[in-house]
This record gives sequence, C-alpha cells and structure tokens, in this order.
Amino acid sequence: MIDDGTGLLTIGELARSTGLTVRTIRYWSDEGVLTPVTRSAGGYRLYDAECAARLELIRTLRELGLGLDDVRKVLADETSVAEVAAAHVLALDAQIRSLKVTRAVLSSVARRGSTAEEMTLMNRLARLSAAERRRIMEEFVDELFHGLDQVDPAIEERMRSIAVDLPDDPTPGQVDAWVELAEMVQDPEFRSQMRQVMEFNMSDQDRVAVRGRSTWFPMRLVQLGGEARERGIAPESPEAEAILREVLGDGGDPAVVLERMESASNDRLARYRELLATVKGGGPAAAHRAEFAWVVAALRARTAG
Repeated sequence: MIDDGTGLLTIGELARSTGLTVRTIRYWSDEGVLTPVTRSAGGYRLYDAECAARLELIRTLRELGLGLDDVRKVLADETSVAEVAAAHVLALDAQIRSLKVTRAVLSSVARRGSTAEEMTLMNRLARLSAAERRRIMEEFVDELFHGLDQVDPAIEERMRSIAVDLPDDPTPGQVDAWVELAEMVQDPEFRSQMRQVMEFNMSDQDRVAVRGRSTWFPMRLVQLGGEARERGIAPESPEAEAILREVLGDGGDPAVVLERMESASNDRLARYRELLATVKGGGPAAAHRAEFAWVVAALRARTAG
C-alpha cells in the first residue's frame, strides 16, 4: 500500500496480497477486465479494495475456464454468472464427449495395432460432430426411400430409427463398429444393394399379402426361427412347416417370401445389422445369422416340396 493515506495498492502489492503474478494482473488490466482506479505520479497503476475484490472474481471465473470475453460480460453486467456457467457447462460436456471418443479411438488403435492410415481414418470418422454423424445416417436412409411409392409408414419409421450415433462414453468396440458402419453406408455399392432390397420389399405387396398385413415381417419369421432352433426343430420337418404356415397363412406364397428373405440374409447385410447392434450397445447376436439361415432353409424345404 502506498503511504499517502489513500489505501491504494500498487500492482506489486496487489500481486502479493492475492498470490497472482504481476504479469497476469497486468495482462488482465491491458485486456480491460481490471481497470486501475488511477495512476501514481510516476505512472504506476494503482488499485483499491474494490479492484482487489474484482480481481478475485476474475480469477474464479478464469479458473472455471471462462474466456475473457465472458468474464468481461459478467463484470459489465451484460450477463449473469449463472447464464455464463450454464453455457460453459454445455461447452465442457462437448469437450468431455470429445475426449471420451479420443480415448476410445486410442484404446482401439492400441488394441488392434492399427497402421497410421487406419488410425487417421478412425480418428476422422469417430470425431465427426454428432450432427455430422447423424447426417451420414440420415442421408443413407433418405436415399433408400427416395422415389419409392406407397411406402409403409411402419417400415419407414423402423428404418429411420437406425440413424444411430456413438454413445457419450463409447467403448473401443463401439468406435470400431461406428467407423466400419460409417464407411459401409457411404459405399455406393452397399447403398445400391440396400436400395434393391428396399425396392424388392416395397414392390407388388398385394401378391404376397399375409393375412392382410404388411409384407415387412422378416423379423417375425426370424423370431420364430430362433424359437424353433432352441427347441431343436429341423427346418425340413413337419413341425417347421407348421410354424411357417402359422405366419404365412394358407394364401402366402413361400417362394416369394423365400426370395425376400434371401435378399435380406447375405453376409454384408448381416454385418450391417451386427454393427448397428454394437453401436447401440448390443452384441453381434443381433444379426440373427443362424435364425435367418433356419428360416431360409425351412422355406427352401417347403418350396422344394
């Protein structure tokens, strides 16, 4: 404190009383967030008790990670501490999610022994923003339905629900699955294949109507196929024929249904379902490879007969 009875502090005295460096206080003063009340005859900055209190608030806000622009707004009463804190929480959440993705990518690279090229690709795809990841999946689904007439709303809703994103705290396996899935849905050949499946399942619905219901029922068949496998029922057995009849009804054409099931049971589509399940937190069993195979075998046995 200068010895003139004013109670004013030099920048050095303010630094000693707060534990901050002279350099930091000078920088904040130069940036306009801590204005000295006056200057000494020699031109030195002088601060009062209110400045010291303001300095403590600046330090607290900075330690919480706020930028100088936000600090300046708080000090100028342009915004409240609560409003700035709420906005900062959102920013920190985004940083935390990004760090978790980075950790998962590095864990995957370490586990797989990836090359530099693979690591670069994984990092690029995994660190896309949530909006960019959503856009990749939504564009894929949009292309599947573009130009199709009389799309069953239930089918479209089910397909649009697959626009999956990485969870906030992904495992290395989920990062692997997301990267592979993102590459797959952007592959023109796979998109064309999925489009063909979609067109096939949308076309001529009346000729394969099953008891008046939508023709999109492969998962019901897969469910029954799984139950039949657990009970040890052979696909070519009379019990299997009874199971198919329960779903198809007397008017259902097993040959047409077989064609539809075969279009949805190839290895790449099965891998696509596996990846979706993994990203969502499920497991590879969700691809239902064995169940699809049982249904296809049962339909083949019936059409052959």
